[in-house]
Amino acid sequence: MSNTIKSKIELNVELDENRVPEKLSWTAQDGGIQNEEAKAIMLSVWDSKVQETLRIDLWTKDMPVDEMKKFFHQTLVTMSDTFLRATQDEKMTATMKDFCDYFAEKLELKK
Repeated sequence: MSNTIKSKIELNVELDENRVPEKLSWTAQDGGIQNEEAKAIMLSVWDSKVQETLRIDLWTKDMPVDEMKKFFHQTLVTMSDTFLRATQDEKMTATMKDFCDYFAEKLELKK
């Protein structure tokens, strides 16, 4: 029997009276992260039983729009990298990267 190791990642959300996020923080002790502030969080979980992605998308009400655009772009780039590692589908990854470049160009993120 193999020994298993458990690791915990914790997300904390402080809401205002209208249940809008005012403060986000996260902890991942194995990664050396302790109660680190964040302005946005996107979490996707695959439910294999129903073959569906469950999501939590949160951002604080003071998250600047220009930072949100960068956050989305960097998330898309990271997703294409992860897609390649998970599937080894280089052709689709290249297509996804092309879209990421287009996205950045249209939002004038690359100077």
